[in-house]
Amino acid sequence: MLIRTPRRLHLGLIDPSAVFGRRFGSLGVALEGGYEVRIIESDSMEIAAEGEDRETVEHAIKRMNSTYETGVNYVVDVKKTIPRHVGLGSTTQLSLAIGLGIARLNGLKMPVEELARTLGRGKNGGTGIYTFAYGGFVIDGGVKGDIPPLIFREDFPEDWAFLLIIPELKPGFDEEEEKPVMASVMGRADVAMEISHRILLGLLPALKERDLKTFGGHLSAIQRLVGKHFEAYQGGEFREDVRLILDFLSEKTYGFGQSSWGPTVYGLIRKGDFQRLSAEAHDFLKEHGLKAKVELGIPRNRGAEIVEESAFIERLIRNVSGD
Repeated sequence: MLIRTPRRLHLGLIDPSAVFGRRFGSLGVALEGGYEVRIIESDSMEIAAEGEDRETVEHAIKRMNSTYETGVNYVVDVKKTIPRHVGLGSTTQLSLAIGLGIARLNGLKMPVEELARTLGRGKNGGTGIYTFAYGGFVIDGGVKGDIPPLIFREDFPEDWAFLLIIPELKPGFDEEEEKPVMASVMGRADVAMEISHRILLGLLPALKERDLKTFGGHLSAIQRLVGKHFEAYQGGEFREDVRLILDFLSEKTYGFGQSSWGPTVYGLIRKGDFQRLSAEAHDFLKEHGLKAKVELGIPRNRGAEIVEESAFIERLIRNVSGD
């Protein structure tokens, strides 16, 4: 079978200090352009993937077998990827894709929360889990000893999009680098309360009313506030090395921010304005001697997709590929 996942933009954490007993709480949005993975049963484990993607696939296969006795003999071909450690949610999307594929091949049905728990996902937030499952804009209810619950999900307007700029800079923290930060960060209660206020009475009403300008204004404010929780770990509200690009996005888009630990940054736009803004972004980057990819982030209002392939076609694919 073939599995296609979203990417995700991480739009911030609410409360690292757990004022009301739940830690973090996160918000994010699914984008088109995630992983494409083919997985079939086999007589041995064969993984067509590079570097950390290969490690993630092998880890997911073994975790599924340890919990559900699903075996380890699968052919996995990672055909399309999400870049690693740039803030687009690669590890969770790939892990869940492998877990879901193995579950489906073995006739297992389970909630996405159980699958995530098995694969060790969702320890600090649920946006990767719930964008994988449902797409759209999601908010989770914070960590309290288990997978954080989904508390809000809404389709993202189809005429809204994101101008994504992915600079050729130092990658964001990987999971091992992130662990001591997430374990020690306490945040500020006053900041958490303002973020919560802006989400509940600013961001969400604007999303419901399809008010792009108001939504973007609150998004930018929330991003700056989230940065106050983590400024001791990244040198300020945002990474120092992306601030110049964020200045550009603050002038050209309706709302801006840094996805997770970066270096991906984004601006909220009307989809029809992308070509013009992309050209302006390329000119700006060239003028300042910065190298980066500029992409259109198209919201995805559905979760991961499974394309069933007949056993005959799967055997034919393996024979043609020489497996």
